[in-house]
Amino acid sequence: MINMFVKNLFLSGILLLIYLPIGNGHHSVALQFDMTKDVTIVGSIVEMEWRNPHSWLHIEVANELGEPELWRVEFGSANALYRRGWRRDDLPVGLSVTIHGIPSRDGSRQIEGDEVLLSDGRSLFSGTGPGN
Repeated sequence: MINMFVKNLFLSGILLLIYLPIGNGHHSVALQFDMTKDVTIVGSIVEMEWRNPHSWLHIEVANELGEPELWRVEFGSANALYRRGWRRDDLPVGLSVTIHGIPSRDGSRQIEGDEVLLSDGRSLFSGTGPGN
C-alpha cells in the first residue's frame, strides 16, 4: 500500500516537472497588457524571433529626445503567424515598420502586437489585440 502511494507520488512529481514549463509559457494577455489602451510605435527591426508559443519582434524606436530605445513586441506562435500569411522574408533586419498593439501594464517597452504595417504598405495582422 505504501509502495503504491510512493510510486504514485513520484510519478505525479515527474509529470508536474514535465508540464510546468509548458504552462509557464502561456499567460493572460489581460494581466500583462492594458486592454483599455492602444499604442503605435515606429521603428526599425533589430530581430524577429519566430518561436512557439510566442514570437517576438525587437525594434529600435526613437524616444521623445531622439535617442534609440529597444522595444519588444509579442505575437502569437510562429505557426499561427505563418497561417495568417506572415513569412520570414517579410521582416528583415533594418526594415522600418509601424506597430499597433496594446501597451504593457508595468510601463516597460513591451507591446502585445496587433498589426505590423510594412514600409511597402502591406499589413500583417497578428490575430490578437484590440482589432480581434
